[in-house]
Formats: sequence, structure tokens, C-alpha cells
Amino acid sequence: MHSTNSIRSTSGGMPRVVVSSVIRSSHQGESHGGVFLLDIAAGMVEQRVDWDDPAISWEGRGADRGLRGIAFHRGCIYLAASDEIFVYDTDFQLKGSFRNRYLKHCHEISIEGDSLYVTSTGFDSVLQYDLREGAFTEGYAFRFGKLERTRRRLGGRPLPKLGLFDPNSARGPAPGDSTHINNVIARDGALYVSGRGLGHVLALRGDRMESFARIPYGSHNARPFRDGVLMNHTDTDRICFVDRRGNPVRSFPLVHYDADDLLYASLGPDKARQAFGRGLAVLDDLIIGAPHRRQ
Repeated sequence: MHSTNSIRSTSGGMPRVVVSSVIRSSHQGESHGGVFLLDIAAGMVEQRVDWDDPAISWEGRGADRGLRGIAFHRGCIYLAASDEIFVYDTDFQLKGSFRNRYLKHCHEISIEGDSLYVTSTGFDSVLQYDLREGAFTEGYAFRFGKLERTRRRLGGRPLPKLGLFDPNSARGPAPGDSTHINNVIARDGALYVSGRGLGHVLALRGDRMESFARIPYGSHNARPFRDGVLMNHTDTDRICFVDRRGNPVRSFPLVHYDADDLLYASLGPDKARQAFGRGLAVLDDLIIGAPHRRQ
């Protein structure tokens, strides 16, 4: 199960959490996961959305087989599918959805003020959507050129080239996945962007991009936290807090389950690997992670 999560509300000092899942071992027409409401204090889990769209694509590993990013705004829950953003009310009733030609293989999303930011991995991009106006307004492409790809292969940590584009124009970037952008955090007027193919958390302010911090390649959900970065360190199956130079400060192992407790345990790691950390939420000093659990 490939999951992401986000805080919904708090009760008795412990939060309730919305968790989305992707079941990669399912077949065409079957459920590919859904959305669950987890009450941590009560130890209760309730499925609220079942993702069984028969039009699910089978292109690429993971591709667009389920729901990924989660965000909240003015009584609405925003859920990212591969090329479409779905809007639910707090009772998980579908209110609508919207698309853009530059949305492909979307992952995490973030909201600040009245702006929604969506990672579009299939275009090396982050798109900005005005929630009041109901329109996409800006596009930011983070792409490696030939020189950056060469430096990356040689073990370097190049910064991508930043390209600004109009998401309502046909003159935006071509499809491509050179940096595997999959996480964005909007905070204090800045965007913090990361991905499996980047050795940095990027900070974007207006049209200026710089490295906020160094991180290991292959990480997920990297975000500013205190005076460093909190992330899923995927290769070691841990949630890690590192300083801005990428040095580990503290880490927490993700749970592993006995093989007898797993379904489809015979599937290879290209389908799913348990404790593959995907999903991270922070509420004050409480850190909530969501690893794969093979289903």
C-alpha cells in the first residue's frame, strides 16, 4: 500500500488523519486503494473513498493508479490523482474536480492562503491554482538539461534549470521526468520543492531559485522542519531529521510486518516494498509517517 497523509482535525490532544493509498498489486477494474480516516486516539480506521475507476492507466511503475496528495481549504478536501484534482467536502462527498494539460503523475500538494500547489512529476513541474478564481495561474518547471544529467551521473548534485510558464498556454514544457519532482511545501511566501532525482530541497521565491538544504537522493516528502529538514529516507526505511548540509541529526525506523501478516508477499520489490516511506504529516511536534504495507 502506497500512502500519503495529512492532518484533518484534532481531538483529545491526538489528531485524526486522512490517509490515501495505492494498491499496486490490484488488477484492472479492481480497487486501487482509496482514502481512509484514521482516529489515532481510538485506534479506528474507516475507509471513506474507494478508488476503482476503470479508466486507470497502467503506464509506468506506479503511474496513476490511485490518489496521492492531500490538502485542506475552507471546508474542502483536495485529493490529487495522476492528472486531475478532486474536491470533497468534510463528509467525503465529491464536489467536483479540475484538470490541466500539464498535470501528469501528480504526487504531493500544498496550500498556502488561497493558492494550491501541485507537483506534476510527468512534467518536472509545480503548478499553482487559485482556489478563489478557480483557475491555474503559474507553472514552474525544474528540469535537468544535458549538462546537469551528466553531472548527476558522475555523482554531482546539480541544481535544475528553472523555467516559468503559463499553464493555460500550449507553450509550456514538453512531458519529461528528469528530476522526479514529487513534493512541494508552501510556507511564508516560498515554495520548497524536492524529488527523488534531486540532491537538494529547492527554495523558490518569485522567480529566484536556490538550494535550501542538501538531502540524499531518492528521498521523499522532504520539508523544512525546525533548523533542518524532515523527510522519508527511503533507502534506509526511516524518517530522518537532517541538518541543512544533509547530516543526520535523528531518525526513526518505519515499522516492518511479519511476512505472515502480509498479502501477496510473493510479489517482487518492483511492485511494492514494505516500509518504503511515502507520506509525512507534521502537527506541532507530532510527526506522522505512512510507509508502504504490501496489500
